[in-house]
Amino acid sequence: MPTPGHPVPAARPGGRVGRKSTTREPIIQEPEPFETSDPEATRRAAGVTESVRANRGWWDRNADEYQVEHGTFLGDDRFVWCPEGLDEVEAELLGPPEELKGRDVLEIGAGAAQCSRWLAAQGARPVALDLSHRQLQHALRIGGPFPLVCADAAVLPFADGSFDLACSAYGALPFVADPRLVLREVRRVLRPGGRFVFSVTHPIRWAFPDEPGPEGLSVSSSYFDRTPYVEQDEEGLAVYVEHHRTLGDRIRDVVTSGFRLVDLVEPEWPDWNTSEWGGWSPLRGHLIPGTAIFVCERD
Repeated sequence: MPTPGHPVPAARPGGRVGRKSTTREPIIQEPEPFETSDPEATRRAAGVTESVRANRGWWDRNADEYQVEHGTFLGDDRFVWCPEGLDEVEAELLGPPEELKGRDVLEIGAGAAQCSRWLAAQGARPVALDLSHRQLQHALRIGGPFPLVCADAAVLPFADGSFDLACSAYGALPFVADPRLVLREVRRVLRPGGRFVFSVTHPIRWAFPDEPGPEGLSVSSSYFDRTPYVEQDEEGLAVYVEHHRTLGDRIRDVVTSGFRLVDLVEPEWPDWNTSEWGGWSPLRGHLIPGTAIFVCERD
């Protein structure tokens, strides 16, 4: 579940996943440190090219920290859809596990490819794709009998009709300026009848501060303000971008891109999950949704 992994300002309108302490240690060689001052958080326009450049750089710089902090929660070979902890073993959003055998599956925004590893264990033939080379180095470190592909989700390097299924657990869709570019590409590479399931921060979270405590339960901004959240350096260059779409926007994006929406899952916070993870917490999770999962099919 490749979601960001460091705390953000209280003004953050949406639901970026923040830190979670673990005992996991990095195993691959550390890259050269990236020297920069703390970025400025703002809301401003950010187009397709700027968003791709900023987010590729952010993930390459922060992949090691992310895997250390979130690796224990995600595991090496689990398929977790969201911070609530919804697991594909129980959810079966891609279908019954026994029906995954022999299916070609594309994981978009794979990170360290934990979901692909689980899919391979069910007998599927996954391909793990991510924008960040550094994230895929962690996938390579853990290992797995499937290809790793570094590419932009809006320009998939695959032939038409290459896959039976596609999935994305908080990958790509929250970070792209035009999600329809991704959705149309996914539809193109799916075979007729193929299913695409993706999870994103629930759009309602953009109306609340990204805080796990009571301060995160009061509306602080307009749900209808679609201005992107941007972190920028001292020269005004974006170093991280996240885009907001309302629930209606997401549904229209799905339908106009040629998919049929067959389910919209809003996971409830389970009693067993006592963790706080950025703006996600038991307090907020029992009161307002944190994740939206779209189950789509290509006719």
